[in-house]
Amino acid sequence: MSHKTIEKLPFGRTGHLSTRTLFGAAALGRVTQAEADKTLELLLQYGINHIDTAASYGDAELRIGPWMKEHRQRFFLATKTENRTYQAAKDELHRSLERMRIDSVDLWQMHLLVEPDDWETAMGPGGALEAFVEAREQGLVRFLGVTGHGVNVAKMHLKSLARFDFDSVLLPYNYAMMQNLQYAADLEGLTAVCQERHVAIQTIKSLTRGPWGNKPHTRATWYEPFETQDDIDTAVHWALNRPGIFLNTVGDIDLLPRVLDAASRFTPMSQETADAAMAKLHSEPLFV
Repeated sequence: MSHKTIEKLPFGRTGHLSTRTLFGAAALGRVTQAEADKTLELLLQYGINHIDTAASYGDAELRIGPWMKEHRQRFFLATKTENRTYQAAKDELHRSLERMRIDSVDLWQMHLLVEPDDWETAMGPGGALEAFVEAREQGLVRFLGVTGHGVNVAKMHLKSLARFDFDSVLLPYNYAMMQNLQYAADLEGLTAVCQERHVAIQTIKSLTRGPWGNKPHTRATWYEPFETQDDIDTAVHWALNRPGIFLNTVGDIDLLPRVLDAASRFTPMSQETADAAMAKLHSEPLFV
């Protein structure tokens, strides 16, 4: 076991102390089981105790399945559905449990819930929310969350929290996006509500340099990520410098060791220092 430690914090009101870096299992979407198993060894080495996956992440749930026989108790396990109706969401949850070879999941999330039409369907009669509440009553899931991308996501999460008392939210947080004053203001508003209600805040896309544009896609991520240890240190430390948030790791298993290494060396700094370091990296927003 490694001596490297990553800070743990209460994951909202769940009673779970999660490592501040959560393993973003999108990285397992297109890897072999042998590659996935090497990734598990790395997670154990750093004491990562929280896995965030989704039904839509390729083969990720299938790759996690073999880990669960021995390690189910070690991980807070989260998955997601993009289905917006009761029956489709319910069916997908059962499929997720089957794929991961488990009886229940710790957190089930409405994935990418940002479009108003999707939202109305999910939250309305016969919508996914009914399946979510039922699954929790049946003990198939313990906690419920909502996730999203894009510049309107913080606003939509506030709307979701007004409609239902979710346990967690997940949204992009990076230096380039926070230069959008409206997004930054929306995020502060959402953060205030989450703190008041003890709702966990998970962040994504913190390692984004920008869109690939015309460059060849040399990584498993759908955006161009930071790659050198120094750049990854800067981005990870910038994100973790925001108190109380959880950072989802990068969607590429080959970059994961650098991200965990960076997280294990984080010490708080002034926001000015963090911002100045990030400004030098010239990152671009993915969502405009």
